[in-house]
Amino acid sequence: MNTSKARITAIGSYVPEKRLTNHDLEALVETNDEWIVQRTGIKERRIAADTEYTSDISIKAVENLQERYGKSVDDVDMIIVCTMTPDFKTPSVSALVQAKLGIQNTGAIDLNAACSGFAYGLHMANGLITSGLNRKILVIGAETFSKILDYRDRSTCILFGDGGGAVLVEYDEEKPSFIASHMETDGALANNLYCTDLSDRMFGNELAVNGFVTQNGREVYKWAVNTVPKGMKALMEKAGYDNDQVDWFVPHSANLRIIESICSRNGLPLERTIYSLEYYGNTSAASIPLSLSQGVLEGKIKAGDRLLLYGFGGGLTHAGMLVDWSI
Repeated sequence: MNTSKARITAIGSYVPEKRLTNHDLEALVETNDEWIVQRTGIKERRIAADTEYTSDISIKAVENLQERYGKSVDDVDMIIVCTMTPDFKTPSVSALVQAKLGIQNTGAIDLNAACSGFAYGLHMANGLITSGLNRKILVIGAETFSKILDYRDRSTCILFGDGGGAVLVEYDEEKPSFIASHMETDGALANNLYCTDLSDRMFGNELAVNGFVTQNGREVYKWAVNTVPKGMKALMEKAGYDNDQVDWFVPHSANLRIIESICSRNGLPLERTIYSLEYYGNTSAASIPLSLSQGVLEGKIKAGDRLLLYGFGGGLTHAGMLVDWSI
């Protein structure tokens, strides 16, 4: 039984102006357009300006939401920013968003679950509103991954890009959006995807200390294609739904080959899958809201559609939810 009392009522997105194409990358590392497209499906990605940070991207995504839906955010009582690339260790990105948008009476927290972040943010917003603790929440997924990339490392620099998306989640007992959610963590595999900070050791082992994202792509790929389909199956069973009742699958836009494999293992057609990686790359916590926003703008996602969202990545974490889209 659906006990949610929270509804997604608006969406917005923003990507930086600067494009970094596969051909541009040929001048930086030993790679080429054909190689990148064949292995990832990515053609280009957006790169934040030197003076543009995650808070700037978050604010522009919210402003886009307001422009598109005419929504006020003055009465928002919680801001959740899902990111692993905050401007500062403190203040939080959410506090900077509060200040810039002039929201008077609100809580503000950042949530770091890397590429699963946005799914976690929605899960938390649903819980806070359904419990009666909050009434109107901004959930933002935004990243400036280019600032933590080593552009000499072919295994990471071809994948990631910058961008952000935002949704408004409001109290609504009559038309709730959230059907069911599922999340799991494989922390023992965390050393396959990390970015060092205060500690240079994990589980007693030394890490490559450079402040850049470091990834064992093969292991992360293997984990994702084996783990995510099982998580999706568990989510569908929990909700009592089958694939025919899902209009669109919106996964984290990590890599087209991972998405193809997940779809194949779960019997979901790629034609009913929406991803944002082709022109934006892997934008971590921003990838699902960017895909949703793109799907809405392209006229694919419509009111009444049922969506299966699924994030997976750093942690290693994965989280998904079934959502009734009613915007």
